[in-house]
Amino acid sequence: MPQVVGRSPVGVQCGEDGMVITVQRDLYRNGKLVKPSALSLGPQRCQPTTQSTDTVIFQVGLQDCGNDLQMTPDWMIYSTNLVYSPTSSTNVPITRTSSAVMPIRCYYTRYANVSSKAVRPTWVPFITTVSYEEKLNFSLTLMADDWSGPRDSTVFQLGEKIYIEASVGIENHIDMILFVDSCVATITPDPNSSPRYEIINANGCFVDGTQEDSSSAFISPRTSPGSLQFTVDAFRFLDVDLSMIFISCQLRGAAATQVPDHMNKACSYSKATKRWSAVEGPDNICQCCETGSCSAPSDGSGYWGSFGRPRGHWKRDVGPQEECGQAILGPLLVTGEPSLPSIRTGLGQAFSMSSESKPVEPAVLVAVASISLVLVAAVVTLIGKCVLSRLSS
Repeated sequence: MPQVVGRSPVGVQCGEDGMVITVQRDLYRNGKLVKPSALSLGPQRCQPTTQSTDTVIFQVGLQDCGNDLQMTPDWMIYSTNLVYSPTSSTNVPITRTSSAVMPIRCYYTRYANVSSKAVRPTWVPFITTVSYEEKLNFSLTLMADDWSGPRDSTVFQLGEKIYIEASVGIENHIDMILFVDSCVATITPDPNSSPRYEIINANGCFVDGTQEDSSSAFISPRTSPGSLQFTVDAFRFLDVDLSMIFISCQLRGAAATQVPDHMNKACSYSKATKRWSAVEGPDNICQCCETGSCSAPSDGSGYWGSFGRPRGHWKRDVGPQEECGQAILGPLLVTGEPSLPSIRTGLGQAFSMSSESKPVEPAVLVAVASISLVLVAAVVTLIGKCVLSRLSS
């Protein structure tokens, strides 16, 4: 901070490891000079470093003279007080000036170096410790059909595929691999709300792909360890007026050296082979997806699932080199199936298609002919009445 100039009789300059306080001896701006011996700094009553005819200078370290240190989330504040205590050279019991206490503050950002002593860390490397404690950033992204980038629209029709990419932002963190432990669909952002539908469970079992009308699956191979892509066939909830859904997933980052097993997997079901297959590792790590019991707790007690409901024995606590997070995608608007061609092309063509596809019954022809005769007779009668009326007039 630059030295304060202007009308103030006290100037403060905050340095890297100390502060310089300059006091004008004409402290009260009345032409009467104060005695340097009457000025002191801090609880320890530090005396001036230098003095001249016009000024008194204190040059002290940040931690000298009993200076107080306060810390906020953004600042380190060193504070002290400049004290003026007038004295008399004689024994008269009066004074012609008043005492004063002036607060002194030096502000430093938390990331600045405010010590003249070299920092000698006792552990190496420091950046590794900071990176390990950094929180991971989990996300779900709605992707275009060719995975080229994010999809602009969130509207789908029944029968379409929803392309989703789960990812974790590693940044300065140690290398990690991403797993999708579970996903549920709801009509609100609350994954515990009802109705709800499980898409993925049991630490990476894509159970939605086992449904008769579904081809949902993980995409193999991965594009990177920190991401995992999968598709979900668009659906809606029955007997629900709302046509939008939210997809909430529990994501987990594990050490990149993690060997795929029944607890660290991404498994899809193939209807052609009627078998489960893994994105990484042998397919036999997916066998537990048949029962949903991919692990058993050692104490036999129950656990709580990712979204706050009782879970099966497949879920376990996060390990020391893992971190979990929840990501929500939505709302996604799912509309009905596209209209049939006969309805789109108009009523005339619909009748034409019907007449070509099925011969007309004789009874139908007789009925049409009878109606036509009645209409003709009515029209002739009406015309005759009009003619007679004109003749009579």
